[in-house]
Amino acid sequence: MAASCHYLLSSPFTSGLPLKTTRTTTTKTRPPPFPKAPIIIASSARPLRAAVIGGGPAGASAAEALALGGIETYLIERAPSGSKPCGGAIPLCMLSEFDLPSSLVDRRVTRMRVLSPSNRAADFGRSLRPHEHIPMLRREVLDAFLRRRATDAGARLLPGLFTSIRLPLSDSDPYLVHYTASPSTPGSLAGTPSALAVDVVIGADGANSRVARSISAGDYTTAIAFQERIRLPPAGMSRYEDLAEMYVGADVSPDFYAWVFPKCDHVAVGTGTSAAKPDIKRLQAAIRARAGPKIAGGEVIRVEAHPIPEHPRPRRVVGRAALVGDAAGYVTRCSGEGIYFAAKSGRMCGEAIVRAWKERGVVTEADLKTAYLRKWDEEYRGMFRFLDLLQQVFYGSNAGREALVELCADEYVQRMTFESYLYKRMARGDWRKDLGLAWRTIGSLVRAGVMGWEVDRLKGIGADSS
Repeated sequence: MAASCHYLLSSPFTSGLPLKTTRTTTTKTRPPPFPKAPIIIASSARPLRAAVIGGGPAGASAAEALALGGIETYLIERAPSGSKPCGGAIPLCMLSEFDLPSSLVDRRVTRMRVLSPSNRAADFGRSLRPHEHIPMLRREVLDAFLRRRATDAGARLLPGLFTSIRLPLSDSDPYLVHYTASPSTPGSLAGTPSALAVDVVIGADGANSRVARSISAGDYTTAIAFQERIRLPPAGMSRYEDLAEMYVGADVSPDFYAWVFPKCDHVAVGTGTSAAKPDIKRLQAAIRARAGPKIAGGEVIRVEAHPIPEHPRPRRVVGRAALVGDAAGYVTRCSGEGIYFAAKSGRMCGEAIVRAWKERGVVTEADLKTAYLRKWDEEYRGMFRFLDLLQQVFYGSNAGREALVELCADEYVQRMTFESYLYKRMARGDWRKDLGLAWRTIGSLVRAGVMGWEVDRLKGIGADSS
């Protein structure tokens, strides 16, 4: 494939600056091809141009990596002041790996309580070391910080709604990114259609990615996350000073879990599902009922809903366009975790582009597949598949959920879980303890089968009598 750094000297789109376009009522026709022009490789007169669509952890991290590497970077974000419904938990290693200041952290959770369908509780935290905790933060705070750091590194933030991409007509043509400017876009009127010519594109625009549709990246199934932010009275908030709760059961989600996670001055109460999207409000009512008196007297200050991916897309790199974060499908099914993987994939993709440009003066599809996709899959594919398996075993029935909570009380399980989650590596255990854990898992599934069936039976009797 020809180099993505080839430039069209006589093309009207050689500048990376946004181009204003005007609306017209004339009949739509196919745009003319880009004019042919001499090709210049690795010109020092102008750097590689990149557009990053979406300014969440994935897009902001990608934009920062590109800008630090000397790439002319444009970050298009629809709602810089908005937020995404998200539990807000991140692994401990993310603080140091991404140099996040402690001021971003609202709460440091040292107790994670998991409640079964029968409301039996297992408390995580006994195996935590003195310095270990789960940082809890708000997405609007984290995202704003990461975007500011990207712009400080040299990326240009363009507030606006991405609409489409005109794909290159040849290997040496640029991508033409179309977006509608927001009121805060420098030099543009609100609602003005604009265009941006770039050499590479990174799609970080979430589960319903328009970039993915534009490059025919393939479909995937999505779940929905629904969350209410509830401000509790002081006594209620003191309960969640260092405590987060997870609830499992068919009443709160047929294929996921519900949560009560602490924030700075409120708690996030929510649930998620892919199997019962039309029933999301009923499921949300169920988690509120399960939490009961613990959130009584609270004031709902915000209601949020958002799609989350169930698995990676069929194609994550097409030409000189790559997908990262939710747009690529990097959310674990068992835990619903996505913040770390979004930021990690964005940085990894940005660094892959910088490396290819600096080492060879070109960026191709092969470069992105080798330096980004292959590296990502080698590092995280095994973890994602393992967590998929856990979801299939433990989230499919109330019996499995009862077994999950019983196992969560096991100290060895807790240590292995925290080692994997806090430091984002598959923990290596003791084979003798692993063998014992396998037997305990079988026993838990057998015992929980009886309990789960009984819970379902009693709930059925209650429904019949009501």
